[in-house]
Amino acid sequence: MCRWAAYIGNPVFLEDIVSRPGHSLIQQSLCATRCHTAINADGFGVAWYGEKPEPGLYRDVMPAWSDPNLKSLTATVKSGLFLAHVRASTGTATSRNNCHPFVYGRWSFMHNGQIGGYDTFRRSGEMLIPDALYPSRKGATDSEALFLIAVSEGLEADPKAAMERATARLEALAREKGHAPFMRLSAALSDGQRLYTVRYSSDDEVPSLYHRWSASRQGRAVVSEPLEDGEGDWMEVPAGSFCTFEGKSVTVEPFRPAAKAMAA
Repeated sequence: MCRWAAYIGNPVFLEDIVSRPGHSLIQQSLCATRCHTAINADGFGVAWYGEKPEPGLYRDVMPAWSDPNLKSLTATVKSGLFLAHVRASTGTATSRNNCHPFVYGRWSFMHNGQIGGYDTFRRSGEMLIPDALYPSRKGATDSEALFLIAVSEGLEADPKAAMERATARLEALAREKGHAPFMRLSAALSDGQRLYTVRYSSDDEVPSLYHRWSASRQGRAVVSEPLEDGEGDWMEVPAGSFCTFEGKSVTVEPFRPAAKAMAA
């Protein structure tokens, strides 16, 4: 299982979330505490928004703790909206194209979780990506497939409904051709204006997800694991929910891919 962190608010240096806290994302790549895999060393990535609508993107296959370029980038780049991810592969190769976040146009996306037995029905999953979007498929992960299917399902117009439909389609394939756990999903996505997150699972093992508003930074961190042990005001994102973060506001809605599957 992977670990990730996202931020929205007044611009801060990326290192304020990625490397400086006591339990920063880089520290979690070495010693995660709220998932089955303590080490997340199969690559990393950062997507950040600046002056242009499309995000900047830096990904590599090295462990996050050992890349001096990542340290330099996070120490000098400021952003008011960014996504960062450290990867623990669930089967696909350790390659740059398989590292999160994934980007399509102005959208960025990252995922922690799994789609049970995806290797056994990968061809069927690939066929859910329309021909027009398939050239954007660079890697082989179930996460990137989920993202591109969501784009095809109307991510631009209605992110929640698009993610519900995409999740429902892949979960249905996992139930038909794969194995349990059929879907475990903790994801963050952004259009450069808002930050969206999903926390969902087809079983009781829902990937962890928390958020916290910082009055001093005037911004919000959304993370797989709290960034400091001594901060007691981290709020857990409810299981089965879709959250929209914009400014200081948080909107939490039920995330119901099963309802979308029944309506299809």
